[in-house]
Amino acid sequence: MAISVDNIKELREATSCGVIECKKALEESGGDFEKAKKLLQKRGLELAAKKGSREATEGRIEAYIHPGSKLGVLLEVSCETDFVAKNEDFCKFSKDVAMHIAAMNPKYLSKEDIPEEDLASAENQDVFIKENCLMAQSFVKDPKMTINEYLTSLVAKIGENMFIKRFVRFKVNEIV
Repeated sequence: MAISVDNIKELREATSCGVIECKKALEESGGDFEKAKKLLQKRGLELAAKKGSREATEGRIEAYIHPGSKLGVLLEVSCETDFVAKNEDFCKFSKDVAMHIAAMNPKYLSKEDIPEEDLASAENQDVFIKENCLMAQSFVKDPKMTINEYLTSLVAKIGENMFIKRFVRFKVNEIV
């Protein structure tokens, strides 16, 4: 089956992957758009896993102040280069996550940050983790994915190691 330029363009728009990767995925999937999309996603996750060990010493600090100025978030997201720190997708990710933190009020970044006594005293540990750990929470704008999955998809798309380093959420009259 011949792969048309329109098919490649459509897959590229849907996935933000390169033209060559889209063409290869369509050829390998026999022209099936959904299979090609899943193939690209799988490749992206594999790429993200490989990048995970690379040092990320650049990044950005994102500030979000909720209307009314009674709630605010400071978030640090790290990446490998200052070029990526200015990337539109990276900036959008940091803004989205800062707003997510304002809305969902996670207490910890990941499961590893939970004190053992807090986790042991939880009635249902899995639910506790999903409700209190930023990386395990369902993303407010797309509940089908977690913050960790959102980050992994961005790593796969941009091709650099990235991670959320830390965050703090402030609310008037609330002690952290």
